[in-house]
Parts: sequence; C-alpha cells; structure tokens
Amino acid sequence: MLTNLSIKNYALIDNLNVSFESGFTCITGETGAGKSILLGGLALVLGKRADLSALRDKEAKCIIEAEFQIDKYGLKPFFKTNDLDYEDVTIVRREIHPSGKSRAFINDSPVTLGILAKLGDSLIDVHSQHQTMRLTENDFQLKVIDALADNSDILVDYKSQLSKFKRTSKELEDLIEFQKATIKEHDYNSFLLQELEAAPLKPGIQEELEEQYEQLNNVENIIELLSGGHQLLNDEQAGAVNLLTELKQLTNKLSAYGNQYVELNKRIESLFIEADDIANEFQNLQEVTEADPQALEEINVKLQQLYDLQKKHGVQEVSELMEIKTELAEKVDAAENIESEISNKEAEVDKVKKELLSFVKQISERRSKVLPKLKQQLENSLKTLGMASASFDIGLNTVQEFKSNGSDELTFLFSANKGGAYGELKKVASGGELSRIMLTIKAILAKYENLPTMMFDEIDTGVSGEISNRMGEIMQVMSENMQVFSITHLPQVASKGDYHYKVFKVEEAFVTRTKMKKLNADERVVELAEMLGGKDISDSAMAHARQLLN
Repeated sequence: MLTNLSIKNYALIDNLNVSFESGFTCITGETGAGKSILLGGLALVLGKRADLSALRDKEAKCIIEAEFQIDKYGLKPFFKTNDLDYEDVTIVRREIHPSGKSRAFINDSPVTLGILAKLGDSLIDVHSQHQTMRLTENDFQLKVIDALADNSDILVDYKSQLSKFKRTSKELEDLIEFQKATIKEHDYNSFLLQELEAAPLKPGIQEELEEQYEQLNNVENIIELLSGGHQLLNDEQAGAVNLLTELKQLTNKLSAYGNQYVELNKRIESLFIEADDIANEFQNLQEVTEADPQALEEINVKLQQLYDLQKKHGVQEVSELMEIKTELAEKVDAAENIESEISNKEAEVDKVKKELLSFVKQISERRSKVLPKLKQQLENSLKTLGMASASFDIGLNTVQEFKSNGSDELTFLFSANKGGAYGELKKVASGGELSRIMLTIKAILAKYENLPTMMFDEIDTGVSGEISNRMGEIMQVMSENMQVFSITHLPQVASKGDYHYKVFKVEEAFVTRTKMKKLNADERVVELAEMLGGKDISDSAMAHARQLLN
C-alpha cells in the first residue's frame, strides 16, 4: 500500500509531503484545486513520461517520491530479475531536471522507465475515466473471468508453452526457408566443392609443387652445374679429391713425428672423406637428373589449378582454400540432410502444439464454468446501484488461434433495460453505466485477487443520491481487504472514507500553490457541508453532513 507521497516543484505544488493509512481514503477539493495535479505527480513516479512544462520552478529539479509497503504483493521475483534490492518498505523516486533529463530510482538503484512502469502496475491501479473504456476490451473482460476461474497458474504454464510453440515454429520456418535457399545454391555449392576436392589440397603442397616445377623446368642447367661440380672435385690435375689424397699422404707421414701431426692427419682424413662423399653425390644426382616433359606438364597443370582456384575464391593461400572446402562441405551436407531436420522439427512442433491445446481446453472449460456466476454477481450488484434491469449475455467461442491468454473469443453483451436488445458495452452503455459496471467488476476482482492499492478518480461522475451512497459503500467494503482511494466530488462517497483529505489552493505573495491536508472530525463536517450546500453553510447542511458521517 501507499504509505507516503512527497512532491516537490511540480505544477502548482511547491512542497507536499503526506502520509496515508490502510483502509478507505477520500480526497476532495473544488474544481481546479489540484486533484488532477496530485494524480499527475503520482503517475510520474509510477513511470509516466515526463513533461518539462510541469516544472513549477524552471531552474530547479522536480522530485517525486512514493513509499510503499509491498510485503503482500509477492514481488521478490521481480526485484531479483531486475537485480534490485528488495525491501518490504520500498521507495520509488523520480527526478526531472530543468535540462529535460529524467531519472528513476527503486530503493536508490537507478532504473529505466520501463522497469519503473512495470513495478508501478503492481503497486497502484489508478482508475480514471480513460481506464473505464478498458471495460469494453476483450482482454480486460477475460482477465476478470480468469480471476474468478482461478486461472492464474495455468495461464503461466500456457504462456510458457506458447513461447515454446512460437520458438519451435520459427525454427521450422527457418529450416523451410533455408531449404528453399539451398535448393537454389546446392548445385552450385556441389560444383564448387567438387572442384576443390579434385585439387591437391594439403598443407605445403603449393611450395612443394613450385619447387618441383623449378627443378624440371631447369633440368639442363642443373645437370650442367652438377657435372661442373663433379669435375672440380675429381679433375686428374687439380681436382679437390686428388689434391686431398696427396695432402692426406703427406700428413700421414708427418704423424710419425708427434701427436700434433696425428691430429692434423685426422682432420685432413675427415676433409678427404667429406669431399669424396660430395663428389659421389654430385655424380649420383647427375645420373638421376634427367628431363621429364610429361612430369613437368603434370606439375604445371596442378599449379595452374591451385592458382585458378585461389583467384576464383579471392584468396592467396592453399590453407584458405581448405577452409572454403570445409564450409562448402558443411553446406552441401546440411542441404542434403535438411529434409530429415524438417521432419524432426515438424514432429516437435506437433508435440508442443498438442500440449498447448491441452492448456487451451483447460482454460476454456474453467472460464465457461464461472460465466453464470459472473453474470449473477454483476447483475445483483448493479441492482443496488440503480440498474435493476441491467443484464448480461456472456459467451465464449474457441478459435483456431493461440492468443496471449488462450484461444477464446468472448462476447460480452449488455442491456440496461428489460426486454432491450443486447449490444457491446462501448455501443450501448452510457458513461455513468460504464462507471458503475467497472466499480462492480473491481469489487468482484478484489474478492479473488490480491489487488494493489486502488485509486478511483471520480468514478462516481454522473451519479448522485442513493446511488452514490451505495458506490461509497462498495468502495468501503473493498477497503477491508486493500487500500482504496477515491477522488470524489460527492459528499455521500466522501463520508464513507476512513480518512478524508482536502486539496486546495492558496495565494501567497502573488503565487498560487496547491496544498493538501488531512481533515479532523470537525473540519470534515464543514467540508461535507460545503459539498452539500456551497460556501454559505446552512445549519441544515451541517446537520446533513453529520448525518452522513454517522
């Protein structure tokens, strides 16, 4: 419930701080005194978008703060989901700066307006003439029926299943769309894949082929160089091997004269062995090296194949071609297996749909059972509000569509007169009739739901006398289970409140300010008398006021 409201620098309000109790609170005041300003400030702290023109002092910021007792509202999951500190006494604050910047806080944690508005919906239900038109909407009417049918838990399960159904259906649509796209691309992708599979793709292949190509393409020069190398090593006159043979013979003789010559001889022996081995290698390479035009052509074809593929796919490395090959293989494989995937997904969608239809059936059956009860309660309550002949024709029809609250279409028809034709509420009910119907529905809902604080903004417009007295009694009964506010211009309603606040304007130093005060017993009698007979209070008006309070 709302326990405190503080408004600073908003419209005609300079600084207002007021505390509230549980039960039934009435707020009165002359037209233009600022009751709508109070509601406007409350709307801001509940998440409504800010209007910079609402600032009283354009150089200072507007601060609106509301304190709520929320331990009975089951809001801990909301706070956990939005990473907010939960407190049984929660404070929401809204700041509007002269620059136009707006900030919102829940228990001093900054939040978005969206989060603030969601919390606000769970804290206060502000009923205005605009909200009365919600009575004509099917979603609102079904919400009333669901409250009586105790459908809250099953609707949670239904919405979860509906979300799953939408998700799996979208996945099926995506697979079908993918299939359509792959049918066009499959042949081309398969062709590209075959080209890459036919190419010699492996790490280092390009460098290896390029080396082989260079050798075969320059075979005559290589043979000539190998021959020259062999000749330099084995020439009879000045070949390195023959010279090292003579040098080896010389050091062999020297080794007889000391260890230092033995070591020298070993080194010369090593040089001789290496030179002789190199000479043999030159000869062997020369013998196996020969021109092979066919091999050269084959290697050239493979290299050209790699170069063409790199150009075609816009890459420079064989490794990149290998990656493209893998990607194409996956696409081709996916395209070839898509029929199986679609079949499996269709089976999954059917299974989810069957479970969803089961929820739809349960919801619809439970709704149908309570329709006679709702009709009876509405008609009985409206009789006490001066609508003795009011009657309803309420019916359900299940359609082949999954809506956010089931698959029912509701016909909620009304007739205000005995024997009169039934019609849609928005077409046949007057504003006063809609207000009384809405009050009756809110009273019914209060019995079945843990509703938040209810604030009625002149719901009694268009009624008077005994009817307004009965409307006040209905709100009084509602307040036994919840906090109820009524902004009213009728003394019959105001007299039913446990608490009475007056909104009024004062002029101080050529400035008009809106203020609000809680009336004591004597002040309350005077206020009701004024509401009954005007500023010139008569003895009869005072007596009538006391009678209303008693």
